[in-house]
Amino acid sequence: MHRVKDVLFRISGILILLSAGLHLAIPTVAPWVMAFSVVVFTAMTLTNPYPGKSIRGKRLFNFQLFSCILMIVATYLMFRERNEWVLAMIVSAIFLLYASVMIPRELEREKNRP
Repeated sequence: MHRVKDVLFRISGILILLSAGLHLAIPTVAPWVMAFSVVVFTAMTLTNPYPGKSIRGKRLFNFQLFSCILMIVATYLMFRERNEWVLAMIVSAIFLLYASVMIPRELEREKNRP
C-alpha cells in the first residue's frame, strides 16, 4: 500500500509541473489537469501525516498542508484565467521544498535523541 501511495504522490507531482507548462500551449485543458493532480497530491499528503512527535516536525507538516492550500488557490486562479496563479504556485513550491528537506532531518534528530 505504501508503494501505491508513493507512486500516486510522484505522478501527481509530475502532473502539477506538466500542467503549469501545458498552460502555455493549451490553456483550456491545463486547469483540469492541475485540479486533478492537486486533489491527488493533497489527498496523499493528508494520508501521510508526520510520524514523529516533535513540535518542529508537526509545524513542518503544517507547511506541507499550507502548500496544498496554496496549490488549490492557484488552481482556482488558473480556472479564472488570472495570472496570479503563478505566484501562488511559486510560494507553494518554496514551502513544499523547505518542508521536504527539513522533515527527514527532523526525523533523524528524533531518532538520535535519547
